[in-house]
Amino acid sequence: MNPSRQLHKFGGSSLANPDCYRRVAKILKEYSNPDDLIVVSAAGKTTNRLIEFLDALNKDGRIAHEILQSLRQFQTQLVTDLLQGELQNELISALNDEFSTLGELIAPLSAAQRASVLGHGETWSARLLASLLNQNGMPSVTQDSRAFLRAQAGTQPEVYRGDSYPLLKEALTQHINHRIVITGFMAQDGQGHTVLLGRNGSDYSATVIGALAEASKVTIWSDVAGVYSADPRLVSDACLLPLLRLDEANELARLAAPVLHSRTLQPVAQSSMDLHLRCSYDPEAGSTRIERVLASGRGAKIISSLDEVLLIQLHFSIGHDFERLKQEALSGLKRAQLEPLTYEVQEDQQTLRLAYTSEIAGGALEYLQDSAIEAEIKLKEGFSLVAAVGAGVTKNANHCYGFYQKLKSAPVEFIAESQSGLSLVAILRSTQTSGLVKSIHSQLFQAQKRVGIALCGKGNIGSSWLELFAKQKNKLEKRHGISFELVAIVDSQNYWFCPKGIDPTSVSDHYEEEAIEYQGDEWVQKLGSIQGYDEVIVLDVTASQQLANRYVEIAEQGMHLISANKVAGSASSQYYHQVQSAFAKINRHWFYNATVGAGLPINHTVRDLCQSGDDIHALSGIFSGTLSWLFQQYDGSVPFAELVDLAWQQGLTEPDPRCDLDGSDVMRKLVILAREAELDLEPESVKVESLVPPELTNLSLDAFLDQGQILSERMAERLKQAQSEDKVLRYVARLEKDGSATVGIEALDKNHALANLLPCDNVFAIESKWYKDNPLVIRGPGAGREVTAGAIQSDLNLLASLL
Repeated sequence: MNPSRQLHKFGGSSLANPDCYRRVAKILKEYSNPDDLIVVSAAGKTTNRLIEFLDALNKDGRIAHEILQSLRQFQTQLVTDLLQGELQNELISALNDEFSTLGELIAPLSAAQRASVLGHGETWSARLLASLLNQNGMPSVTQDSRAFLRAQAGTQPEVYRGDSYPLLKEALTQHINHRIVITGFMAQDGQGHTVLLGRNGSDYSATVIGALAEASKVTIWSDVAGVYSADPRLVSDACLLPLLRLDEANELARLAAPVLHSRTLQPVAQSSMDLHLRCSYDPEAGSTRIERVLASGRGAKIISSLDEVLLIQLHFSIGHDFERLKQEALSGLKRAQLEPLTYEVQEDQQTLRLAYTSEIAGGALEYLQDSAIEAEIKLKEGFSLVAAVGAGVTKNANHCYGFYQKLKSAPVEFIAESQSGLSLVAILRSTQTSGLVKSIHSQLFQAQKRVGIALCGKGNIGSSWLELFAKQKNKLEKRHGISFELVAIVDSQNYWFCPKGIDPTSVSDHYEEEAIEYQGDEWVQKLGSIQGYDEVIVLDVTASQQLANRYVEIAEQGMHLISANKVAGSASSQYYHQVQSAFAKINRHWFYNATVGAGLPINHTVRDLCQSGDDIHALSGIFSGTLSWLFQQYDGSVPFAELVDLAWQQGLTEPDPRCDLDGSDVMRKLVILAREAELDLEPESVKVESLVPPELTNLSLDAFLDQGQILSERMAERLKQAQSEDKVLRYVARLEKDGSATVGIEALDKNHALANLLPCDNVFAIESKWYKDNPLVIRGPGAGREVTAGAIQSDLNLLASLL
């Protein structure tokens, strides 16, 4: 090893424009030595443009000429922007000669001729960078890798190191104390023809040359700082891995991750040089060093994905030795450097399925066909790959569980564990893998999120939710891998704010001594700026108009909201959509499934029907658990007002039972459901029958309860009339598709579906395109502090699954 010699490799993205070249020159001035080697790829998209030129040459000479002229302009502009004087003139002259020669090519071209054309990009890059370094006072020369690298053309050509070593040594002795800029990607066969080294061929040639030249260190400079826990373009919080074991890096490369290639790592494994990955755009952004140690690992380190995967399916005839034929096929492919990304064995069907990148699949298929393997061979397109890579991943129960859980709803074709235990690989029918990468990365790697919860309202529902939350907190956290802390309790005038967390079992005992008075939206601002929490969720279990008016402010502070409060959901369409938009545009959530039917899944159902293509024609039912209870109990034996008082004492009503009796609660639920059904309905459009006598409307609560006999007398008259017809009274809500909506008392036959409910039951009948002759009915408890608290907890659980 030459301890003073290093090799630097720069990819096409590091040489994309004049500023990139200047940045590379600056890097080499700071980080390289006078006798270092530099391997370069073609600048920017040059190779792609040359491929387009060759393809057009076979179809349309005019288009080929236009592509070539565009490429000529790009290369010429690089030279004129970067070089001056004689250096510029020399390179411009050379470019003109080469483009003239390219312009004289006539299709069809042989494979060797095509390879020679595609190698021009690396030649131009090497020549330009060497000239720029010379111009900047760093003596440099250009060296064509074809002068010393020997290989034979193939799907993935391997450099013959024995033949290449003496030729490289000879080339190096000719340029002592000069930085040598070498073309990547290319070698030469025994007949003098250009051999292209395939995908990531420049990286491979860099490590091969580094090993042959006995360099102490190879640094691959690209547009990323190294290997991340996931593609940082897909996962914003992916972390850079400063150290990566060689076997893990090789597994990642074998799975076709763009940052590494398996052949790039082979020379590293067979030498004592170090391999570093760094970012040419930000040299101090960190790096990844590939370690040659094979220490034990504890699980996944990287989540990788790949689109455009193909499957080669081998179906062996019944009666053949399937196990032997399978092993022969896999062993032969490995010897031919055509090992699959992963594979599935279907013993019962005598079938072997091999996954490949689109680049390698053709070569593997050709090999299998040429080997006259005794199987029916099919090539299938349209697949993707997602993998978790890291030593010990297949033995890490949490990582395996998380990987499988996040894929359970994906179109998985098969999942396989690598024999080395270094990866879990899922092959999927073509799908958008970015979302899967994010969710798997979050499940496996993210530090536990901290979520703060603020409870608005500590009355009947609030106190029940606190009891439920105290019991369910550990299960909720374990289920989602998230830490939940109650950080605030808010009522109409005071609030208790504690960023360290409030024990939900202590609220009733300590609220009065801990709470302080607030003004305006002070508590909203304070919650919005809380430190140490990834997310904040506000729970509104009040019936407060004032609080509902603050929903937009809650959204603007970046918080989520769960409501049992019906005011905003049943407000004017303008405000309702304003609130929806405020949460949606900052990717926050507003859930309000507890506003209708307490714990019943009515909102979910109506919304899902519409989003699935159904068309709601009508909604009807008994929407108030309170009024359901009252009218189920009311048979004239007990005055109606006494039943109201009893329901109030049991917590079945709003704090002021007139909010139930005036029909406004049912009206709000009807408006909310109409909007879930994508029907336009304004609150004032609903015809509402109030049960509250006008003379009792403006009294205090105590006075209303004291003068309840007025209510009892009026309800007794309605009951008497219904009983004379052998009917019962029920408080019914109805909505038609034309927008007509009513809420009020109806006299129903005793055997009517709405007449025979259990006390507190709600019933919702949905008539739609799919449920026209036989309405979809949802029935169950629709009132009570426990079921409403449960609905809030259900929304919290649903929201947690999205965080």
